[in-house]
Amino acid sequence: MKRTVRLTKTFREFFRNERSAGAMLMVCSVYSLLIANGAFGETYLEFWKYNVGGLTISYWVNDGLMAIFFLFIGLELERELYKGELSNLRNALLPIFAAFGGIILPALIHFNFNSGLETQSGFGIPMATDIAFALSILALAGSRVPASLKIFLTAVAVIDDLCAIVVIAVFYTAKLSVLYFALSLGVFLLLIILNRFGIKSLIPYLIGGVIMWFFMLQSGVHATIAGVLLAFTIPFTSKRDDVRSPSYQLEHFLHKPVAFFIMPIFALANTGIIIGGNWLSDLASPNSLGIICGLLFGKVVGVTLFSFIAVKLNICRLPLNLKWAHILGAGFLAGIGFTMSIFITNLAFKSSPELINSSKIAILLSSLTAGIIGFLWLVTLDKIRPDSEIHTSFSYDDEK
Repeated sequence: MKRTVRLTKTFREFFRNERSAGAMLMVCSVYSLLIANGAFGETYLEFWKYNVGGLTISYWVNDGLMAIFFLFIGLELERELYKGELSNLRNALLPIFAAFGGIILPALIHFNFNSGLETQSGFGIPMATDIAFALSILALAGSRVPASLKIFLTAVAVIDDLCAIVVIAVFYTAKLSVLYFALSLGVFLLLIILNRFGIKSLIPYLIGGVIMWFFMLQSGVHATIAGVLLAFTIPFTSKRDDVRSPSYQLEHFLHKPVAFFIMPIFALANTGIIIGGNWLSDLASPNSLGIICGLLFGKVVGVTLFSFIAVKLNICRLPLNLKWAHILGAGFLAGIGFTMSIFITNLAFKSSPELINSSKIAILLSSLTAGIIGFLWLVTLDKIRPDSEIHTSFSYDDEK
């Protein structure tokens, strides 16, 4: 007996937006690289260091705008946990195991290259998956890949983001002000209480979110974590009328600004990389090798191996319309780190601009290579009928 789940309108809209966002990210990244290494490169880089309100523009982007990005990620997580693929444990186990493999192995590879060195703090860099770029590449493959692979990769990327958020909070907090951190958590608990009392208006949550962000910024914990915490205080309903829930409304409102403004601005602010004469030799450094091997090999091996082990141990099952070759292709696409990898790079090596620059070069080259390999691999597989794009999700053979 087969059980088929239809792709929701929300997921189809999400997939279309992520596909377009990935294209815009690519354009912004190429533009930033070109201008940074051109005649106006110095002026361009100095622009991001200009002070506004006591903080640089780059700081406002990475700690301010990216808090909104993390709010959006948190709302995605909330939707997936309550109503999406992660709401059903049977469906969620495969992407959970795949994501853990794609997190643990790359981190271990980087740590193995850099243990005992000043660069060992970069172990979190190859852990991340850029959902916009990954889904953009997947979209280029069109009907050659089943819809269930898109759901699988989306779930893996969302779990990746959640783990990256935890890593940022735990490992990239240099100093902690207990007072401000307690105040931030106090605001969080207050918003939880408002949720429990059935307050549906977004206004108190957004005001509280800004206050929580300020306290988190002062605490030493990265301020973007406040965005994720805020997301889980906003009321959500998993019923049919979920479009009326504040969580859905806010996620729907933020999707395009995040995809077409915040992420492109982040790319412009963080991919102004100077390609120096020694960039090629820098790729042979332990840090760059850890990033490259982590994203190109650790991701694909981790995702595929952990999925295979979970299925063979009968913990979960492979969807009927997916082959192991599809999982392998998804593993390559999971090696597209970009946004989150660059974000963690800024935290890991914030006192060393040279390390940040060389790390970003390694991230860009690895992500580009992973995307090309993943695309070429997937388009060589058997072509899936176009109607599966609409009607097919995770399907299991219950008689096995």
